Amino acid sequence: MLYQSMYLVSLLTVLITIVLIFAGTGRNPFSAAYAFISELVRSWKFLLLFIAMTGALLVNKYELKLEHKLHGTADFTPYFFELEGHFVRNFQQLFHHLWVTEISAFLYVIVLQSLLAASIGIYAGQGNRVFLFATCLTVILNYAIAIPFYLFFPIGEVWSYAPSGAAFYMLEAFPHFEEVYRPLSGLDNCFPSLHTSISVSMAILAVRSGNRRWAAIACVLAVAIIFTIFYMGIHWLADMLGGLALSAFATTVAVRWASRAARSSVQPYLSVGR
Repeated sequence: MLYQSMYLVSLLTVLITIVLIFAGTGRNPFSAAYAFISELVRSWKFLLLFIAMTGALLVNKYELKLEHKLHGTADFTPYFFELEGHFVRNFQQLFHHLWVTEISAFLYVIVLQSLLAASIGIYAGQGNRVFLFATCLTVILNYAIAIPFYLFFPIGEVWSYAPSGAAFYMLEAFPHFEEVYRPLSGLDNCFPSLHTSISVSMAILAVRSGNRRWAAIACVLAVAIIFTIFYMGIHWLADMLGGLALSAFATTVAVRWASRAARSSVQPYLSVGR
């Protein structure tokens, strides 16, 4: 069983991150780790940005505790169902098979966070300070915008709304999902979909960075992750659309800011590929 504990999930994440860094650069992935640590030591801007990004991820965890005090009886899920009907159920039934479930669980639980970590490692290893900074800021913006929606606009996962007819296929591959992973992901934290926004954000940044190899990998993984949010019965179509809009906004702002921050630096770094 791959997902018996968060320790195993973390270990798999590290292994896949190493594989992605090698695949995205063709270089020794451990040199990327050294470059990342060096950047933390040499650049106070990046150190503060990385701390802020880590803080955003931690805030998301504690947001789950706060939302229980705020939500009360609020539930906007029926409105999404009225708009979409049985789209997710029909999507699931079209593709359902055990091997599809196994791959989808791996993409949903492991690959998303590996995609983020690998992006940071790749840009650090290449000395691409603009996109290293932009990746961290993009994550911060994604969470800063999504969390207020989770607090004040609760939307339940599709499978949890009985009239949707959707099933929660995650349990076929990850039977202890509710005990192991659920504390990190609220049942009514659907709109916008962070799995969509983070994965697509990483793909957009990869394309804009000029690294064609990494761009191809990131785009394929982003599409695959979007597939999983529907296949697993977790997100509504509107959640995905919200995630796409969020990724476009976050990456645009992040790259512009990071470009200015990089130009103001006195340390020499490789220029962004165009």
